[in-house]
Amino acid sequence: MSEENPYQAPASNVEQPVEMGGLTEPRSVEAGRGVGWISEGFGLFKMAPGIWIANIVIFFIIVMIMSIIPFISLVMNIIMPVFTAGFMLGCRDLDKGENLQIGHLFAGFQNRTGALIGVGALYLLMIIVVMTVVFGGMFMFGGGMAMMEDPEAMQSGMMGPGFMIAVLLGTALMIPVVMAYWFAPALVVFNEDLGVVEAMKMSFMGCLKNIIPFLIYGIVVMVLAVVASIPLMLGWLVLGPMLIASMYVAYKEVFTE
Repeated sequence: MSEENPYQAPASNVEQPVEMGGLTEPRSVEAGRGVGWISEGFGLFKMAPGIWIANIVIFFIIVMIMSIIPFISLVMNIIMPVFTAGFMLGCRDLDKGENLQIGHLFAGFQNRTGALIGVGALYLLMIIVVMTVVFGGMFMFGGGMAMMEDPEAMQSGMMGPGFMIAVLLGTALMIPVVMAYWFAPALVVFNEDLGVVEAMKMSFMGCLKNIIPFLIYGIVVMVLAVVASIPLMLGWLVLGPMLIASMYVAYKEVFTE
């Protein structure tokens, strides 16, 4: 009897667009579901902890290598939704009672890759716009030219009200950007007729309709992140997969029947 190889490509047909039937307009859920998404994400992790950890380690290594290479780090930002989509496909297969495999990490490169890269490119463009506004605000309110010419002025300027205004402005602008991105990879990979812009609009509305659950989710995640970081960051081997799986759980509840 042959044993199943966890390192082979996923047994499901990842070369064709994968639809998760019953896509609906984003719905609101109860506030407590912010915690529920995390706990159910942990449930998906427990179904295949070894493969989850192997996938997250490989993913972290890829990110670290690409991040230290000049200009390649920009490419990583663009292809991040492709990896995220692969994880979403893995979560779907686990949810269906199938096996999670190492190949799921790269399954997004065989499923709507162009649209997923489009999501990453648009996300990166929005970040660049936000950063441009932030730096513009720093120059307007914080005496940017003086800060560049005088190191002491720069140090004092970073503690001044102008700098704080720019930081607050950047935070306020990044929140809707992240909202537009959060569900977009899952929306794209599970729905072949959904375009990049439409997916990001739906993602934004899905987050907007669930502000309270996401607020609770964010608070819990911050606490868990602190705990996971204490033992030499080793806790992230569990927390990372949990958070990825929680994105799938939230997508399924907010966007499917």
